[in-house]
Amino acid sequence: MNSFLQTRRIFVAVLVLGLFALAARGVSDPDVWWHLRTGQLIVESHQVPHLDPYSFTRAGQPWINHEWLSQVTIYAIYRLAGWGGLIVAFAMIVATSLWMVYLRCPGCPYIAGIFMVWGATASAPSWGVRPQMFSLLLASIFLLILEHSDEHPRLLLWTAPLTVLWVNLHGGYLVGIGLTILFLVGNVLEVMFGSENWKQAAPHLRRLALVLVACLAVVPLNANGIRMYRYPLETLRSRSMQTYVDEWFSPNFHQAKELPFLCMLLAVLLALGLSPRRLRAREVLLLLATMWMALRSVRHIPIFVLVTVPILSASAQFWLDERGAGSWVGSTVSSPRSRRRLVNAVVMVAFVVFTILRVRVVIRDQPKTEAQHFPAGTVSFLARQRPPGPILNNYNWGGYFIAKLYPEYRVFIDGRADLYGDSFMDDFYATYHLTEGWKRPIEQWQIRTILLPPDAPLVTALRSQPGWKQIYSDSQSVVLTTDVRP
Repeated sequence: MNSFLQTRRIFVAVLVLGLFALAARGVSDPDVWWHLRTGQLIVESHQVPHLDPYSFTRAGQPWINHEWLSQVTIYAIYRLAGWGGLIVAFAMIVATSLWMVYLRCPGCPYIAGIFMVWGATASAPSWGVRPQMFSLLLASIFLLILEHSDEHPRLLLWTAPLTVLWVNLHGGYLVGIGLTILFLVGNVLEVMFGSENWKQAAPHLRRLALVLVACLAVVPLNANGIRMYRYPLETLRSRSMQTYVDEWFSPNFHQAKELPFLCMLLAVLLALGLSPRRLRAREVLLLLATMWMALRSVRHIPIFVLVTVPILSASAQFWLDERGAGSWVGSTVSSPRSRRRLVNAVVMVAFVVFTILRVRVVIRDQPKTEAQHFPAGTVSFLARQRPPGPILNNYNWGGYFIAKLYPEYRVFIDGRADLYGDSFMDDFYATYHLTEGWKRPIEQWQIRTILLPPDAPLVTALRSQPGWKQIYSDSQSVVLTTDVRP
């Protein structure tokens, strides 16, 4: 017990608890609802849907449901433990991902902890009950394996099975393959321009090349077969996702939530240009690749953090060691003296209590979170009054309507932007914002009911159109209907 109460161990425990508490948050992602519904559909039908079952605009069209295993997992946890189970489970996934980053940080644990907290605040806006969190976890595992494969080559045997798991959980499996390529190329460059010779490096390079081939070979072992080779690339090239989906936007540094990432980006540039520690070729490649990814899309910031935190921590440790301060930082707070044990025990208990209370509050407030982010009142009204369809709904509410109203109603659109395609997304937002051709989708799909936010330009226009009348409104949404077929 006394050894556990050493300051270093208490620090690590408190750090992990703090990350878990930070990651525990109310479920507000608009896609979680159709993930839940699809998980239920898969469990009950014992098959993965390959045609769209939810919309009337894409009914029966091919659908690459690349997150099917995540959906089954989310639904299973929800059935067993409700929203509380999902909140706790995904907070554990995030905390575990970051703990593995901490394990890759060399030197003093307190310096690593500072950078770990910094990285957590930079990536926190992307956290939630989302399949992407499985990609975060698996990317962290891949980095841990690849970095330790020099000394423990048998770890590489896990990469192909993990790729099979990953490609069934989420289309982000390509990150794992990309990391493997960067490690392989980086090691080759280190041999070409470093002190190690080809003969010494050849066995490890050969192993990395075989791992890369194996990971690519097992990609078709999923519910969508060889289509998963091209799906991630098609998603990255999707114009509509880059234009309309917030998490695919580049970072907006005018927003406070992006400032930790901006500061980390500046720290990386300083480390690349001014750090006395010589970075390895693979570190430079990893930094540049993930920096480009994060600057292109905020959803990739967590991957940048996984790569960056250990490198910044090592650079800071090197800088302190050169000045003789590295060991002092550790020794001033790590001694297991008896007079500190009581303080450490109190700190540990306090953080455990804080974490429990924090999670309980988040779970208790989940109904409020749902009511704040989704039109619960509108759904209740629709279930009671049954206005005529087809219904044109808001993009971010489609998943909620799928969970609450399918199969009685089918949606016009939902968060599966890849299914709907660029031209359809353009038409939807043209209608929403009253730009050129805005009436065409209403006429084409014979829309009878509109469900949109009160400030939507289309709502303002239809309120003054003959034949349209408002039958419901609240602070979040307005329901307009017409008896006149377009």
